[in-house]
Amino acid sequence: MTLLAGLFVQAQSTWKLATEKEGIKVYTRPVPNSKIKALKADCIMDGKLSQFVAVILDVAGSEKWVYHAKNVKLLKQTSPSELYYYSEVAVPWPFENRDYIAHIIVNQNAKTKIVTIDAPCLPDMVPLKESLVRIVHSTGKWLVAPLPNNKLHVTYEIEVDPAGAVPAWLINLFATKGPLETFEKLKLELPKPAYKNARFDFVTE
Repeated sequence: MTLLAGLFVQAQSTWKLATEKEGIKVYTRPVPNSKIKALKADCIMDGKLSQFVAVILDVAGSEKWVYHAKNVKLLKQTSPSELYYYSEVAVPWPFENRDYIAHIIVNQNAKTKIVTIDAPCLPDMVPLKESLVRIVHSTGKWLVAPLPNNKLHVTYEIEVDPAGAVPAWLINLFATKGPLETFEKLKLELPKPAYKNARFDFVTE
């Protein structure tokens, strides 16, 4: 085993199962120089790759399934597989809501057919809003692998700095309840008519 491979295995082994419900598993792991742990969620869903991509690219529709998302707006679509969007995150009172700008890029591995959807955060594509705290450091990634019988193995990883003062109980709420509710609702979105027959030139089933 090479040194690089050894380091990769070591890094992967640091994920620890935090919670599990109805086949949805949520893991956490420490992030160097941060009090906020990285999150990973995964589960098996019914659907095809194009359906999943269609749901992700329908950013306005994400208010229906992304935990505490509100005021989601498409900012710019640079290609069929790449766009920028704005979203506000509702945070329990008395803490301030957050907002962020994300850059979505969809790619597919020609051999494995695994779809990767990167969603890094941008700091200043939209002016700051006085009543909101801007999230400027966040990296999110979806990995979607096709399985037999029209099923998908979906994995999502995210590292985020929520900025500002955030109490431990609120961090824990978003770290455990957030991924579970998001994946539960995402499962219900995939079979909807708006996505069921989606097709993309950049996605091979």
